[in-house]
Amino acid sequence: MPHKITLTGSAIGPLREYDRYVAFDMREKGSPSAPKGLKKSTFISYTVFVAKKAFNKTGLTKKSIMHEKILIQGEPTLDIPLDECPGEVGVICFQITVLPNKNDKEKNQPEAKKESKQEASAPSEVQKNTESTKQEETQAPVSQPVAKEEKKETKAVQPEAKQEQAEEKKAERKPKTLPNQPKGTQDLVSFDDIIVPEAFLNTRPNPEKTQKVIDFVKRTGRLDEPLTIEKGSNVLKDGYRRYVVAKTVKMDKVPVVYEYQK
Repeated sequence: MPHKITLTGSAIGPLREYDRYVAFDMREKGSPSAPKGLKKSTFISYTVFVAKKAFNKTGLTKKSIMHEKILIQGEPTLDIPLDECPGEVGVICFQITVLPNKNDKEKNQPEAKKESKQEASAPSEVQKNTESTKQEETQAPVSQPVAKEEKKETKAVQPEAKQEQAEEKKAERKPKTLPNQPKGTQDLVSFDDIIVPEAFLNTRPNPEKTQKVIDFVKRTGRLDEPLTIEKGSNVLKDGYRRYVVAKTVKMDKVPVVYEYQK
């Protein structure tokens, strides 16, 4: 029986179109803890291959696939050329499903529930009449409503400032593609500045895949995918095989993608 695999998340790279299928990359984080005596896994990168007919039925586009959360069901494959499969594991997709967002669930709630909530929250006419009579009996000074309006204005300005700051941070984290570098590259870092954890040093990448990456570098003059390092500390988080290749071909600088500390 073939081995089945299930992935959830969003695409981490652009959609690539071929003759009868499309491909995109996904990434999942390993378990935070491993059985005693075994090494803890980090991120695993996947390259998903979907038939064009199945992909078109989902309504996804090149832009939306980077933001929508999707469910992939399929089986792993090792028969795809490295140029088309930059991920560590290739996945032949049998079923692709777009998962609903929280906002969509709220929109899809029955109108009857919304109306009942509105009726419960709306004050009755008797309450309105009693409130109006109380307001007529107790005349408040004119300065108080003005002060309240000023407070409301200041409160309304604060969320706008927070939104601007959040948008600025998002803009900083958006990947900037550098010329003659793999897609998604954010920066070029000196090879000697990268710190490799001991967990990586104790592993040995697949020799065949490593040789394919070496051949790709010799043919194109660049790596097929950037390394993932932690912002600030330069600790390697993903891409140890490409690190070994860069060391083998003696690259002075390597393309990287930053992972921010949580």
